[in-house]
Amino acid sequence: MNDIKILLVDDDDVDAEMVIRGFKKSRIGNDITVAEDGFQALSILRENGNDAFRKPFIVLLDLNMPRMNGFDFLEELRNDENLRDSIVFVLTTSKADVDRTRSYEKNIAGYIVKSEVGPSFTKAIDLLKCYWTTVTLPT
Repeated sequence: MNDIKILLVDDDDVDAEMVIRGFKKSRIGNDITVAEDGFQALSILRENGNDAFRKPFIVLLDLNMPRMNGFDFLEELRNDENLRDSIVFVLTTSKADVDRTRSYEKNIAGYIVKSEVGPSFTKAIDLLKCYWTTVTLPT
């Protein structure tokens, strides 16, 4: 489980810090890298020789971000031959059915609404922990 890297894509520093604290509180020591938007996330994932993001990894993606939002990021990710099978969970404030549907159309693994998992994100972290201890991820 500790060999799975996490890329957290969120422009909200407070939310990002809460997710990181939630992982620490749950005693999950996986490496977490934070990107502030989709452009930065793609740059991290596409960087030549980037050992930090060799598979397996999981992306936690906010939808509402400046420059490149989560939907545009998903579009680019799914069109990239080397990244299209990436495991992505959306972690967002949006409860809109249209956003949820649009996200699942891009083959996400799950859609998590921030307000429904609580301020410590423990429900979301428990879900992720269950996911990567149960599912065999591609390498």
